[in-house]
Amino acid sequence: MKPVYFVARSIVSLIMILVSGTWAAAFASPHEYRLDNGLKLIVKEDHRSPVIVSLLMYQAGSVDELNGVTGVAHVLEHMMFKGTEKVPGSEFSKRIAAAGGRENAFTSRDYTGYFQQLHKDHLVLAIELESDRMHNLQLSGEEFAKEINVVMEERRLRTDDQARSLVFEKMMAVAYQSHPYKQPVIGWMNDLENMTVHDAQQWYDRWYAPNNAILVIVGDVDPEDVKLLVQKHYGGIPQRPLLSIDERKPQIEPPQLGMKRITVKAPAEMPYLIMGYHVPVIKDIQDDWEPFALEMLEGIMDGYTSARLNKSLVRELQIANSAGAGYSATGRGPGMFFLSGTPSPGKTVEELEQAIRAEIRKLIEEKVTEEELNRVRAQVIASQVFQLDSIFAQAMQIGRLESIGLSYKDIEIMLEKLQAVTADQIRAVAEKYFNDDQLTVAVLDPQPLEQKKATAEPAGLRH
Repeated sequence: MKPVYFVARSIVSLIMILVSGTWAAAFASPHEYRLDNGLKLIVKEDHRSPVIVSLLMYQAGSVDELNGVTGVAHVLEHMMFKGTEKVPGSEFSKRIAAAGGRENAFTSRDYTGYFQQLHKDHLVLAIELESDRMHNLQLSGEEFAKEINVVMEERRLRTDDQARSLVFEKMMAVAYQSHPYKQPVIGWMNDLENMTVHDAQQWYDRWYAPNNAILVIVGDVDPEDVKLLVQKHYGGIPQRPLLSIDERKPQIEPPQLGMKRITVKAPAEMPYLIMGYHVPVIKDIQDDWEPFALEMLEGIMDGYTSARLNKSLVRELQIANSAGAGYSATGRGPGMFFLSGTPSPGKTVEELEQAIRAEIRKLIEEKVTEEELNRVRAQVIASQVFQLDSIFAQAMQIGRLESIGLSYKDIEIMLEKLQAVTADQIRAVAEKYFNDDQLTVAVLDPQPLEQKKATAEPAGLRH
């Protein structure tokens, strides 16, 4: 074991040198500006190639939706490509494509984003088009009727007809008692069926304003030039009266008072198990340590060939065909730590659950080894280096943190805190949060597969 330990430690040291050198030599610190109308602009230079990414993030996602209109954030994202008076119909996408660029959009629980990646000479095009639809979008009943059908088909394709996705959706609806995270981002089908263009218009009027948006531009640019360009095209858009995410009403999930279980019957070849534990996310970057310990714990359980779940459950005990862990330390709402897997032929989900529980007990009773810690530290730092290789990943990293109330300035602090996590801290969070009072278990009970023709993705699907 000793040679492996020294190799892992050497990798950590090497990557730390690479990270330090990359940050110091290749990338300048981001420049931050605030327009009078409240728009936050963050510009990060990366002069390795003549390319830019323009990413506009609105601090509104499915977490802000009300019952009866779930999915409206995602529906409005689709409608944002339906045109303005100045740029009608599908002209937005056509103009970006004609300039040799690519563009798309995404909706999450916490935010909605729109991006373009282009040659630096076409930055003005991206800014002109995006600023125009921030306040000039034209929503018609006719276009809405077409697009809502696209969204409903997307739901059928990606959730209703995908057994594991369906299990996850049902589990989240049970795991959360009151928090909006219980609602699927794409919305409940009944809400989509009854949604109107008026609902989309209300969402647009409420949230799509410069004082609820963050514009991130990364690439071969001069920050002051970008600031002038953004001021020219966004500066005249009036702000709207709305609350920042820090001022919005707190949505605190009540404590869970015992284990929850759900069985989902759906056509599938094999059973499936998800175990979800309520855990914290980063709220105070200086004082919080538990989310960082949970991130390291995720890496120890999953993420590489010799990680505990794969090594023990798949290769040694052969109880599972696959097993994994998932956790995100950031979000506007509460967090969950997921453990999941598919039992091997001849094994049951009950046996798989007991095997996962045994791994949790082992984690609590026996300290994580220094070898495991060094391996995960190396992975964490390597992941950061890989993000710096992509201007799109850099933009997304900044945009996501800013959109949930953290800051791009926290990135280096987060990396340092991950590196400082100890084996005792990992054991402490496992012991504190991996108990039945925090747990929701969801099981897929596979039903006979229906004979269906393969479903193609609906026309107009954007992501």
